Amino acid sequence: LRARHRPTGAASPKHRGAPGEPGSRRQPAGLCPGASSRPQARKRHALLQAIQALQKGTRLLPRKTPFSRLPREIRVKFTHGVDFSWQTQALLALQEATETFLVRLFEDACLLSLHASRVTLSSKESQLAQRIRGIQGHRW
Repeated sequence: LRARHRPTGAASPKHRGAPGEPGSRRQPAGLCPGASSRPQARKRHALLQAIQALQKGTRLLPRKTPFSRLPREIRVKFTHGVDFSWQTQALLALQEATETFLVRLFEDACLLSLHASRVTLSSKESQLAQRIRGIQGHRW
């Protein structure tokens, strides 16, 4: 078997020239239509990295101490001042359930905003997601 000889340089049919030259297919980075500017691309990249880091991790997003105040405050409203103690595992279970509920609600709201051809999540989508799920807004 003999190796085939490929022509190189300007005689090659695949040679298109440098970007911006008349024969090239690529355009320089600054002239591409619809290309985002550098700072926006960096911000987008940083946001995507932060999202990926949060998705890889297993820790709960709301902090334990501020979250533990919420059930205690609600308990005071319903028990009329009678003091009850909470087990730490019960508070962690409440926190886990709350985070799961909120994440799924925001996922549904995000799907609704994408269905409406919008990228930004608005209050309309979260209200519609609550209504579809059958969640009634109680004001205490």
